[in-house]
Amino acid sequence: MTTDVHVRDLRYFVAVAEQLHFTRAAESLYVSQPALSKQIRALERQLGAPLFERDRHSVRLTPVGTALLPHARAVLAAWGEGAEAVRREREAERATLVVGMSTSPGRGGLLPAIRSRFTAAHPEVRLKLRQVGWEDPSAGLADGTSDVAFVWLPLADAERYRWVVVATEPRLVALPETHPLAGRERVDFAELLDEPFLALPATTPELRDDWLALDARGGREPVIGGEIASTDETYEALVAGLGICLVATGNAPLLTRGGVVVRPVDGLSPSRFALAWRADDTRRSVQDYARAAATP
Repeated sequence: MTTDVHVRDLRYFVAVAEQLHFTRAAESLYVSQPALSKQIRALERQLGAPLFERDRHSVRLTPVGTALLPHARAVLAAWGEGAEAVRREREAERATLVVGMSTSPGRGGLLPAIRSRFTAAHPEVRLKLRQVGWEDPSAGLADGTSDVAFVWLPLADAERYRWVVVATEPRLVALPETHPLAGRERVDFAELLDEPFLALPATTPELRDDWLALDARGGREPVIGGEIASTDETYEALVAGLGICLVATGNAPLLTRGGVVVRPVDGLSPSRFALAWRADDTRRSVQDYARAAATP
């Protein structure tokens, strides 16, 4: 006996078993009576036994049909529960906004303030924070694993995204505390041109160039002392003396743990930290989160 039975076939069987009338069962299922009869005969062939005794005046369950009925009802009930669980989960997914980040957006309570403004308008939406490695400068936007994301500008494939700048911060230089320039109050970027720099991964060329300050080098190629892909890697590379790096003011506390100092740098444009989203994502929750981020 084959067990390859469709839920639809069981639903048709139960309808006839409860009505004991093919025409009324067909009407309750919104199918034609000939189509229903055809499906029941196909089910009987699959099972290798008749489910109903039919004559011109009545329809009765056979012993096989009687044995099958409670199990068919249980399968349909379980399937209904499964379908409802799927529906609830899909609704939960639609009601969840994934916020990607590769750098903590702390910055004086920025994230809690945005969350507060957003949840006041959308208490039904659950916010899920997602940490993304520096190898993905879009913080999950590019592959769709984040709905909105805190990112550093410039973004690769900028035409794919929209953004609002949430913080504009001076760029500082992070140095080992034993570096000759560590005792200075301020440093001019021209004094750093020949220093080995720690560079972001080559997979993020736009940000790599920006944090190497290529626009302020007058065409001189930077000296790369090493590559960094996380805050911890950056700190360890600095302490080890592999190079120096530029850092946004808001991120400086992540590196000054001992053995590292930061100093203001003259001759550099500020960094720009933004909340970004995909340009083709017109969902109200996304747009409203962006408005919450743009609110002073």
